[in-house]
Amino acid sequence: MSVAAFIVIAFMLATYVVLDGYDLGVAAIVPFVARSDREREGAMRAIGPFWNGNEVWLIAAGGALFALFPQAYASAFSGFYLPLIIVLWLLMGRGIAMELRGHFPSEIWHTFWDTCFAISSALLILLFGVALGNLLHGLPLDPHGYFVGTFARLLNPYALVVGVFAVAALGLHGAVFLVMRTNGPLTERARALAVRLWYIVLLWYALASVLSVVEHGVRLSWISAIPLLTLVTFVWLLVEIRRGGERRAFAASSLWLLSLMLQAAGTLFPYLLPSLTPSIPGISIYDAAPSPAALASALTVSIVGLIAVVIYGTLVTRHLAGKLSVGE
Repeated sequence: MSVAAFIVIAFMLATYVVLDGYDLGVAAIVPFVARSDREREGAMRAIGPFWNGNEVWLIAAGGALFALFPQAYASAFSGFYLPLIIVLWLLMGRGIAMELRGHFPSEIWHTFWDTCFAISSALLILLFGVALGNLLHGLPLDPHGYFVGTFARLLNPYALVVGVFAVAALGLHGAVFLVMRTNGPLTERARALAVRLWYIVLLWYALASVLSVVEHGVRLSWISAIPLLTLVTFVWLLVEIRRGGERRAFAASSLWLLSLMLQAAGTLFPYLLPSLTPSIPGISIYDAAPSPAALASALTVSIVGLIAVVIYGTLVTRHLAGKLSVGE
C-alpha cells in the first residue's frame, strides 16, 4: 500500500505540473509576448477559466501527503517552512492580481497587476524547481528525519540549476498553450518565443542531466529508459511547433513534462525525503506511513477524490476548450 500511496502523490504532483504549469508559464512569459494592455488581457483570459482549478491539484497533493505519509509531511514543513510561507504569499499575490485587475479601469493599474502576476508566477516556478532540486540532491537531515540546514543551504548550485530549468521549461509549456488558445499577433509572438525557449531548455536540460549524473551516477534500471521518452517527446514538441500542430504540440509538451516528473519520481523512490548524509538513510515511504488500517482508509479516500477531480476537470476543460481572440 505504501507504493500505491507514493504513486498517488506522484500522479497528483505530475498533474499539477502539467496543468498549473501552463498557466504559470503563460503568466511568466506575458511580458515578452504581449505588446499592449489588450493583448495582456487576452493572455489572462486564455488561462482565466482554468488557473484557479489547476491549483487544487497542489492542495490535494499536500492533503494526501499529510494523510498518507504524516512523518514526511512534518519533516518537510520543518525544513521548508520559510519557502512554503513564501509560496503561500506568491499564490495569494497571483490570486489578488488576477481578481483585482478587472476592478481598475486605468491601464497603469492593469500594468501593475499584470507585472505582479508575472513576477509571482515566475518566482513560484523557481521555488518549486529549487525544492525539487533539493529533493534530488538530498537534504541535511538528523537521525530523527528533521531538517538541520538553513534556507541559504537550500540555494545550492544544483537546486538553482533545476530551478532555472523549471522556469524555462514551464515558460515553453505556457507559450505552447498560448499558441493553442489564442489568435492573432499574440499567437505568432508566442510561437516564435516557444522555438527560442526550446533551445534554451535544451541547454539547461543538458546541464541539469550532467550534474545529475555527477550527483547520482548512472543507475541501470527501468529509470534509464525514461530519458529516451523525454528526448522523443521533446523533439516531437519542436516538430509540431514548426509544423503548426497546436494541439499536438501541447500534447507533446505535456508528455514531456510527465516524463520529467517520472524521472524525478523514479530517482527518489522509495524515499520521500532523501538524506544528504550517507549514514542517515532519510525518510522512505515505508518509514513515513501510518498504521496499515489508517493508510488503507486514507488511500481509499484519496483515490475516490482523485477520480472525482479527474472527471470534473475533464468536463470543464472540454466545455471551455477552444481559441479566444484578443479583445474578446
